[in-house]
Amino acid sequence: MEFNFYVNDVVEPARREIEEAGYTSLRTPEEVEEALESEGTTLVMVNSVCGCAGGVARPAAAYIRNYEKQPDRFVTVFAGQDKEATEKARSYFTGYPPSSPSFAILKDGKIHRMVERHEIEGHEPIEVAQKLEEALDEIL
Repeated sequence: MEFNFYVNDVVEPARREIEEAGYTSLRTPEEVEEALESEGTTLVMVNSVCGCAGGVARPAAAYIRNYEKQPDRFVTVFAGQDKEATEKARSYFTGYPPSSPSFAILKDGKIHRMVERHEIEGHEPIEVAQKLEEALDEIL
C-alpha cells in the first residue's frame, strides 16, 4: 500500500501539470479513439514520471500552447499509468516504437510527426518546443 501512495505522489502532480497547461487527459481507449479519429489536427503528449518528462517535455508542452499555430486538440496519455489508453494512442503512431515521454502530431487520425524521447532527453525545453513548432508549421 505504501508504494501506491508514493506513485500517486509522483503521478498526480505530473498529470495536474499537463492538464493545467491546457491538455485533455485521455484515460481510456475509447477516449483516445474519439480524440484521435476526429477531423483536424491533434497534438498528443505521451507523459511519464521520468526526469526528462518533468524537466523538458512538460515545459515544452506548456510553451507550445502559446505558439501562433495551434492544432485543434491538445491531449495527453500517461505511459505506465493509463496503459490501455497509451497502447491505443501508440497504435496510431505507425512506424514509431513506443517512446515516453514523446509527442505525436496527427492530422485526421494519421501520424504526421513524432518527437521521440531521444529528441527530448538531454535537450532544453525550447529546443523541443521548436521541433513541435516546425511540425505545426508543416501541417497547418
